[in-house]
Amino acid sequence: MSAATATLITCHANADFDAFAAMLAARHLYAPCVLLFPGSQERGLQKVYAGLDRVAYGFAEVADLQWEDFGRLVLVDTRQRSRVGHVAPLLERPGVRIEVWDHHPDSPDDMAADAVQLAQVGAVTSLLVQALRARNTCLEPAEATLLGLGIYGDTGSFTYSSTTPEDFQAAAWLLSQGMDVNQINEMAAHELTSLHILALNSLLESAHTYTINNTQVVLAEASMEHYLGDFAYLAHRLMEMEKFSVLFAIGIMGDRIQVVARSRSDAVNVGDICAELGGGGHAYAASASIRSMTIHEVRETILRRLYDQANPDKTAREYMSSPAVGIESSSSIREADELMLHFGLKAVPVFRPGTRACVGLLDAQTASRASAHGLGSSPVEDYMQRRVHVLPPDASLKDLTAIIVDARQRLVPIVEGEKVVGVVTRTDLINVFADEPGSLLDRKNQNSKERNIGKLIQDRLPAEIRDLLHLAGQLGRKLGLPVYAVGGFVRDLLLDRPNQDIDLVVEGNGIALAKALAAELRGRVREHQKFLTSVVIFHDAKGAESRIDVATARLEYYEYPAALPTVELSSIKMDLFRRDFTINALAVRLDSTPFGQLVDFFGGQRDVKERVIRVLHTLSFVEDPTRCLRAVRFEQRYKFRIGAGAEKLIKNALSLKLMDRLSGPRLFSEYQHICDEADPPACFFRLDELGILRAISPHLALTPNRRDLLCRLREMLTWYRLLYFDEPAQAWLLYFLGLNLNLNYAETSAHFHRLGLPEVKKAEILCQREQMRAVRGKLETWQRQDDVGRTKVSVLCDLLRSISLECLLYIMASTDNPGLQKNLSRYITQWRREKADICGADLRRLGLAPGPLYGRILKAALVAKLDGEAPNAQSQLKLARKMLEGVAESGGKSCDRPMRKQSMLAP
Repeated sequence: MSAATATLITCHANADFDAFAAMLAARHLYAPCVLLFPGSQERGLQKVYAGLDRVAYGFAEVADLQWEDFGRLVLVDTRQRSRVGHVAPLLERPGVRIEVWDHHPDSPDDMAADAVQLAQVGAVTSLLVQALRARNTCLEPAEATLLGLGIYGDTGSFTYSSTTPEDFQAAAWLLSQGMDVNQINEMAAHELTSLHILALNSLLESAHTYTINNTQVVLAEASMEHYLGDFAYLAHRLMEMEKFSVLFAIGIMGDRIQVVARSRSDAVNVGDICAELGGGGHAYAASASIRSMTIHEVRETILRRLYDQANPDKTAREYMSSPAVGIESSSSIREADELMLHFGLKAVPVFRPGTRACVGLLDAQTASRASAHGLGSSPVEDYMQRRVHVLPPDASLKDLTAIIVDARQRLVPIVEGEKVVGVVTRTDLINVFADEPGSLLDRKNQNSKERNIGKLIQDRLPAEIRDLLHLAGQLGRKLGLPVYAVGGFVRDLLLDRPNQDIDLVVEGNGIALAKALAAELRGRVREHQKFLTSVVIFHDAKGAESRIDVATARLEYYEYPAALPTVELSSIKMDLFRRDFTINALAVRLDSTPFGQLVDFFGGQRDVKERVIRVLHTLSFVEDPTRCLRAVRFEQRYKFRIGAGAEKLIKNALSLKLMDRLSGPRLFSEYQHICDEADPPACFFRLDELGILRAISPHLALTPNRRDLLCRLREMLTWYRLLYFDEPAQAWLLYFLGLNLNLNYAETSAHFHRLGLPEVKKAEILCQREQMRAVRGKLETWQRQDDVGRTKVSVLCDLLRSISLECLLYIMASTDNPGLQKNLSRYITQWRREKADICGADLRRLGLAPGPLYGRILKAALVAKLDGEAPNAQSQLKLARKMLEGVAESGGKSCDRPMRKQSMLAP
């Protein structure tokens, strides 16, 4: 083949049987040619391709291709640019003729082609077989069977709604060419492993049904640690077993999410929805492989597009809040802050003075921070966001979603002419997809498989906590307020771990519920009106002070000016969505009948069961980088694993250097929590493995010596705590010393500042560290002398007297000298607590007037006691008399004031 005239035939990435068969058919129409197979995720197709005589069929490997040889590219079963990245060198080269054979509907990603053969058939192979038949092409039986495999595969053996007469006609012609139907059954057969059975069971258990215009749509999910082949077949089996009209099977596989969609309804175009997820297909069968979204975002995208299909005529005018609350650009930051606080808003449009024309947006966080920095009198225009996407009133739900979800703009001003006539907020959008009347979700169907955990509450919680939860539920019913226990309390309840820190969230007036609860418990309420939160403080049955946090579910929402001047309230879903991980985004409804309905919008229950940490959205670590540390803490505490997708997002956050944005106090809070865990070294090891320690400071990366020392420090802390002394050891300080092993003063000081450790203690702690380092050599010398019986305990005590408890434990953990360890242990447990057996009263009875000599004598008695020279009170009194006699003989020169000689001794 001469240069730039050869033909290359290929299909979309992750090929299926239809795409593969279409390539084989196309080779007869474009001979001579080269075939490029892009690979497949289907094991059956992989097996067929592996057993093929690739040379005879004209297949080549990418590595063997000379791109400059090809002047024509033939694409089968796709025309989407994003699905043919494996031939990018040809797509980018001018002069290459592109021809397409496809049966998928148009999409925005479709590339321009010189020739397009397009037909609405169940399998694109049927379209190519029509061309072969028109040319009177003769096929070998084996090849006819392979082409038939493509048609059978994409039409579900002629059972899919997308099947057309042309598919039957193509199969009939292939049968006349020797197609073997029995062999097709064998090649298309799927061997289900135990992993497939588990995944199929998960799909069945998780299936949720939603009603859209009287069409039942099922979303089912299964989670796997690694990629599972033939997932599409599981979706097919589930569809047949349950006779679903529409199914979205979602497989969470490592760092990717696989979606397989099937539809028997004209009301739901699954190809359009999968295209939104970066995949493709047609109206009745489609799929997508996703790496850049969380499971929650995938689910929400599917539901959003379903709703969009069900309500194609609804516009922004029907979703917006009107008139919009806004502020003029010449107004002050303080005025804007007060306006947003008054209405409970998170952002407002900014108007040109004297008009309703939008010139920017200002969010509450910016206004609050500017005011805190003394900039309250500055004009809004100095700090507003100037680049703002606006939409007309006839904009679609898809247009709104593109700005609020994809561009992450908090709200969209709806503009008619130049005038802002309303706004649509992020919460308006969530309400559309969640809780508003007539929305996508049929609440009865959605909740039909939700779990009631009232029995767990009864079995696993102490009576006092159970009574509190029931009381909150009863008060909620009385006040007409939905009440939920949320977060870590629910997570630990499912894990059967003790956790009596109760956080309540109320859909409505949370402060009213808190006051009612306090009245019943004879307690008091501490209110935070700005944040609509409160704390109920009361005394439990044992008289100890207890607390319950009560929060109001809040919404980023614009009220109508005629509404009451209070914060608009959100659903529990919005409140849970703000949380860090799915396992913490669980709630139990307390006012429900029956009591104890588990609320799980984001798959938290599944993730608790599978022991995995997942985030709720892909920007989770970007919005709050401390969640990187928190993910590790929860992973190690519960012996879970950070999901592959979440781990990838952590590494992405680190590559963006987002840890640099964290303030010292926020870092210290997370660092302190880590140090208070049962196994802090395990947390530090994982932080090091993920690169988080290096992101905080390159010098914090763990060396083998540091890793070993951290483990010893954990053992030392455990040992000390089992002694039950009143003096607590500060774990954060001890581990800080370990993390800075072999670093100089300047580096350690920099880490002190970076980790946000208490500045008031900085000088003291760093001085302690230097004293500890200075005394190490003296301790080793003392121990060598002690080994040969030439030391005194009092000398050791004198060396260690100024060393803090944390530094003592550090020395004990870091020394390899067992003798020194033993003596340090005795110093910590005994010697540093020793006192002389005599006291000032004994000295007064000896006739000594109070004065500085008291301290000298008592110190000498303690030294003698430590060294075994005066082990009891009698011998110490003898020592005191001897010292007094010595002072008397010297004429009292050692005293600070003159004393008569006879007054120094007992009469």
